[in-house]
Amino acid sequence: MSNRRSRQSSSATRISDDQMIDIVSKLRQFLPEIRERRRSDKVSASKVLQETCNYIRKLHREVDNLSDRLSLLLDSVDEDSQEAAVIRNLLM
Repeated sequence: MSNRRSRQSSSATRISDDQMIDIVSKLRQFLPEIRERRRSDKVSASKVLQETCNYIRKLHREVDNLSDRLSLLLDSVDEDSQEAAVIRNLLM
C-alpha cells in the first residue's frame, strides 16, 4: 500500500512534456549566451538547463561581489549619514 501511494504522489507531481518545453523555452529567453545565438541553432534542453545553472552561479558571484563592495563602502562613510542608510538598505 505504501508503494502505491508513492507512485500516485510521484505521478501527480510529474511535469508533462509540454510543460517542460514551455519551461525550457522561457529559460532560453533569460540566458544571454543562448539568446544571442541564431534562431536556427538548435540547443538541447540539457544544454539550456546547464547554462541556466551556470548563469545562476555567475549571478550569485556578482551579488556576493557587490555586497562586499557595499560593505567596504559602508565602512568608509559616517554611519549616521544618508549614504550609510542607503547602503544599509541595499545590503538588506
